[in-house]
Amino acid sequence: MKIVFMGTPDFAAAALRALIGAGHEVTAVVTQPDKPKGRSKELVPSPVKVCALENGIPVLQPRRIKRPEAMEELRGFPADVYIVAAFGQILSQEILDIPRYGSLNIHASLLPRYRGASPIQHVIIDGETRTGITVMQMDAGIDTGDMLYRKEIPILPKDDYETLHDRLALLGGQAIVEALGLLEQGKLEPVKQDDALSCYAPLIGKEMGEIDFSRDALAIDRLIRGMTPWPSAYTGYQGKQLKIWRAEPVEAEDVHGHVPGEILRTEKGCVTVATGQGALRIYELQLAGKKRMSAHDFLLGVKMRPGEILG
Repeated sequence: MKIVFMGTPDFAAAALRALIGAGHEVTAVVTQPDKPKGRSKELVPSPVKVCALENGIPVLQPRRIKRPEAMEELRGFPADVYIVAAFGQILSQEILDIPRYGSLNIHASLLPRYRGASPIQHVIIDGETRTGITVMQMDAGIDTGDMLYRKEIPILPKDDYETLHDRLALLGGQAIVEALGLLEQGKLEPVKQDDALSCYAPLIGKEMGEIDFSRDALAIDRLIRGMTPWPSAYTGYQGKQLKIWRAEPVEAEDVHGHVPGEILRTEKGCVTVATGQGALRIYELQLAGKKRMSAHDFLLGVKMRPGEILG
């Protein structure tokens, strides 16, 4: 099957590699323009562009895909279907309708739940136990098209954004290859989304990572995992930002008489902090201006004491 692939980050690159490996002919890749990175502001290509160049696939990088000149260039590449995964630009209905099978999107949630830009983080933060990939027929709405194919996986108790992202990226590649096989056989049956069951997963921002220790330990642990490794969960300590990278809730801890955020104990392997319900054992953290390190190494240089308050 001839495909024009549209995507930008690692999640999309995994699907592109799966399509190439399955023998599909990717006639072109559309991705975001190279972005400056670091102090040098050197332009860095997207993971999808890197994958395309490694495989000799033409790359288009329009700043606005809906401009007439960009659409005209797009029409020059033959395609039975457009495959879209975390592209980063909104496509017009005119673009979606160019190929004979239309445009399919690889979305990292079990639609209609968690439409939007950041479903992977939000399912962890919200305490969901399962997630997956939905391949859908794109329309002009935000993740509102008919569902064509789904694959589920459990969310593991220790999953953070990075580990769940990587598992879903591989699953997305599997799902789109299987879905295209069924599409060629005429066996994909569209299923309308029930809008009443939908919820929205807005783009994650840095401000969302601030820890409120008055919440229960389970909710704080989910926030930390959902924000790791980006943009990270954080609190304050002695006037500096303190990032929390790895922790564990202790629901049975008696915190009566202690205020949320109060340090209860500093042991060799962890720092235990009171929350609104239960306690949080912190195993990995990072003070502003310092490296990310284990609680053991952190406590060798920073003398945290019981009774001090985080936040």
